[in-house]
Amino acid sequence: MPDCTFYTTAIDYTNAAPHIGHAYEKVLTDVLTRFEKLRTREVYFLTGVDQHGQKVQQSAEKEGLAPQEFADRCTAKFLSLWETLGVQFDGWAATTAPVHKTVVGKILQRLHDEGQLYKQAHRGFYSVRQEQFLTDKERNEAGEFGPEWGQVVELQEENWYFRLAQHRDWLLNFIDSHDSFVVPSFRRPELRNAVERLSGDLCISRPKSRLTWGIELPFDPEYVTYVWFDALINYISFAGYLAEAGSGLPDFNRLWPARAHVIGKDILIPAHGVYWPIMLHALGFSDDQIPTLLVHGWWNIGGAKISKSLGNTVDPAVLVERYGAEALRYYLMADITTGKDADFSEERLRMRFNEELANNVGNLLNRTLNMALRYRSSVLRCPAVDDTSLKALAGPEASSALNAYTQAMEQYQVDAALRAVVGFARACNQLIEASAPWKLAKDPAQAELLDAVLYHLAESLRIIGILLVPVLPDSARGIFQQLNWPHPARLEDATWGKLPEGHVLGTPTPLFPRLEASPEAAD
Repeated sequence: MPDCTFYTTAIDYTNAAPHIGHAYEKVLTDVLTRFEKLRTREVYFLTGVDQHGQKVQQSAEKEGLAPQEFADRCTAKFLSLWETLGVQFDGWAATTAPVHKTVVGKILQRLHDEGQLYKQAHRGFYSVRQEQFLTDKERNEAGEFGPEWGQVVELQEENWYFRLAQHRDWLLNFIDSHDSFVVPSFRRPELRNAVERLSGDLCISRPKSRLTWGIELPFDPEYVTYVWFDALINYISFAGYLAEAGSGLPDFNRLWPARAHVIGKDILIPAHGVYWPIMLHALGFSDDQIPTLLVHGWWNIGGAKISKSLGNTVDPAVLVERYGAEALRYYLMADITTGKDADFSEERLRMRFNEELANNVGNLLNRTLNMALRYRSSVLRCPAVDDTSLKALAGPEASSALNAYTQAMEQYQVDAALRAVVGFARACNQLIEASAPWKLAKDPAQAELLDAVLYHLAESLRIIGILLVPVLPDSARGIFQQLNWPHPARLEDATWGKLPEGHVLGTPTPLFPRLEASPEAAD
């Protein structure tokens, strides 16, 4: 097993502007990475951009730019968005980087030397959008290539092919014997059916006569590498595979295999579910070195996929300007079940933030600190009080929330983890209503019970803050500051009783101001 937990995401294609799907994928992986850090585990998060390909070359030509200049300009938009959203990656993969080109060249040469590649003339239909040759299997019921393929042209040319089909039986057996290869599991039958239909090989080159923007084949300089073959290799090239001394890349053996490649369902077949495992197998990777594919769903609007062609794109940068990065992070994690689709709605973004954070967690924090300040000068005491509600909060409810949260995060179900945290906060607010500290403060005989209630609320907030760290790192930091809790956030500390007798709480400040609809917002 590797020494370091390793997460990667699909690298973003620089011919497209960042959209809400890109933001969701990166925030999800950032949350999973922060969860590993919360467990004090070493973790490495790799993401990046796919900068080669025919579409990039054509777009650059239209704007009168060199392909690299065009790619760099697009890349800057992604980098800016990730910084805005608080996405903290450890490795950045840009497929035009020399270290990547070197590894791709070594892999191509090796596969060529081992007879895994061959050259052959081919006549067929080519999708410019997907940058691949199509077969009759891609035709719809009307016998046509659907709009998802974009412009389709008929080409006749000689190219290099990777012997994909000869690994078909291995991949079928691998899928059948490795339940964790594809998560969620309901994606496996779809992938297996696609592999069963696999018959041809993969064209892995494009002639320079029509595409120059790519990595040159080391054994045939008249060709460049097919963009998908090039892009998939980023998962190992930037993880240190075949790295040369002084490259600055990590130790590959400490990272590989990745805990998960986080990808969208639209690139499971064929790229990640067929091409990629076969490429690794052909390179000599053993079955236990094939990484898990964590496949997420799409954000839709009214049941229709968000896409530029439909004119229903959602710009995450605009949402951050309206509501803040933490509000968007929370919505993206709370309103979708990992692996399934969800409908995007600004109204639901505001509603969830207001109901679950502002009215629940934020209200709990503000009330607790204000009552502690008013009744006890912010000083906590923890007397032993025989009260059923307090015992439940400190025992079953706190441990149940922690266990549900941990199990959900381990299974990549961030929405379920957040439900556990929000539910625990609601239980605390219910305790306030049931115990009525404002009444206890008027009765000297209830002084110890009041102390116990305030302690239980503050201690619950400390645990809630820890559990919110992966999704809302800035807000969690705000909770700790108001609790005057300077310790590093660790999951092992999300157990009861860490606030000491005599602890002095900080100053209450509203943490989650309610969100209001902006004039520009339209659902």
